[in-house]
Amino acid sequence: MGLAVVSQADLGLLNTFGISEHAERLVAVESDGQLRDALALARQHDWPVTLLGGGSNMVLAGPVPGLTVAMRSRGRRVLERSADSVLIEAEAGENWHQLVGWTLDHGFHGLENLSLIPGTLGAAPVQNIGAYGVELCEVFDSLEALDRGSGQLCRLDRSACRFAYRDSLFKQQPGRFVILRVRLRLGTCPQPRLDYAPLAAAWQATGLRRPDSRVISELVCRIRRSKLPDPVQLGNAGSFFKNPLLPAGQARALLLRWPAMPHYPQADGSIKLAAGWLIEQAGWKGHCQGRVGVHREQALVLVNYGGARGAEVMTLARAIQQDVAEKFGVELEMEPQLIGG
Repeated sequence: MGLAVVSQADLGLLNTFGISEHAERLVAVESDGQLRDALALARQHDWPVTLLGGGSNMVLAGPVPGLTVAMRSRGRRVLERSADSVLIEAEAGENWHQLVGWTLDHGFHGLENLSLIPGTLGAAPVQNIGAYGVELCEVFDSLEALDRGSGQLCRLDRSACRFAYRDSLFKQQPGRFVILRVRLRLGTCPQPRLDYAPLAAAWQATGLRRPDSRVISELVCRIRRSKLPDPVQLGNAGSFFKNPLLPAGQARALLLRWPAMPHYPQADGSIKLAAGWLIEQAGWKGHCQGRVGVHREQALVLVNYGGARGAEVMTLARAIQQDVAEKFGVELEMEPQLIGG
């Protein structure tokens, strides 16, 4: 079957920010073969290639040139079982939250804290997604990717992926790999992770004594919905800025001035600060600037009130970055990828 390439495709419904920009050419691929054909077509015409998953971690700053490849592969399977763990594999185009639900339906544990994160499985390792005290790398086994440089398939384990806080090999070497499928090692018995205080409080309020991953997933969804706007109702890309990691000395100096500042010591001696707290203290929470703004419930989320362009989002983001840098001496780094323009 030949590739169906659409010219001047509107990406407004394919990104959670709801920014209406056009891809010069768009093709959806459902298999390794179709992906290779799409990449070969791009090489033949010397088109730049942009990979598109769920569109949940991107800001469209303008028209996207070349060929945009939407990953739409599907499939989930169990590869191995043991007394205490199970190895699952799923295709890159699988919806992340639906995959979490599938694991819970099968009695597998470990992804419940990562419920309701938007996007696809293939994008999850790129960002090393994390929430409520758990990061993907903790359950990650390996993945299969296409190395665009060599044209070869390769399997990368956890070490090879160079995971760090919202970082990975795939962000360090952008454009080199296309993730095809991912393997995760999950537990067969619940081992609740309740380090995050609001989640622990919500669990305590249930009165349940036995661990229940399904209940924890439901609590996580409830907390996320109370703090984060639904992209269907209000366009956004989730957390817009990373929580900054500072050297201990710099963080201690800030804490002398702002003792109430949330801070989280890390294993390497650095201290993580809460970007949302910094933004809120700088007075940006609930701020509206034309068609974009800062969410009234969560200062870490920038929102599209309707019809916003990527340039408007970036103007607001840079103003926040500059203000936080001036007030606290802390540089905020964007989480979403800037595409197009």
